Amino acid sequence: MSASTHLTHLPTPDKVAPATGYTHVVTGTGRLVAVSGQVAHDEHGRTVGAGDAEAQARQVFLNLRRCLAAAGAGFDDVVKLTYFVTDIADLPAVRAARDAFLDPSRLPASSAVQVAALFRPDLLLEVEALAVVPEDRTG
Repeated sequence: MSASTHLTHLPTPDKVAPATGYTHVVTGTGRLVAVSGQVAHDEHGRTVGAGDAEAQARQVFLNLRRCLAAAGAGFDDVVKLTYFVTDIADLPAVRAARDAFLDPSRLPASSAVQVAALFRPDLLLEVEALAVVPEDRTG
């Protein structure tokens, strides 16, 4: 993965505790791309990995990659990920899947929230993304 030159990662701002598994601040110039929350559905709307957080996370990140690509973006352009999980104990599995898609040395800003439920009971997580791409790149 090549580092995006239009983004700046600030992992530890002055007087802020170091981040573990994310970057505190990411800035960039370009065109904003907002990707709606993605869940572990395949292209036919079927749930992938029922009961398996890591399998579901792999499908979620595959879906995110496809959505980003449609806008001319990639994971190197992502400035923020928001995770919604039904069990916060699944975060290590979600991070393991994430690290297969993103450069662990240039992680985006992120938030993780445990929710009571998602829109279908077989879904364990949902992830949304914000990316910034150079103005001259299109999908």
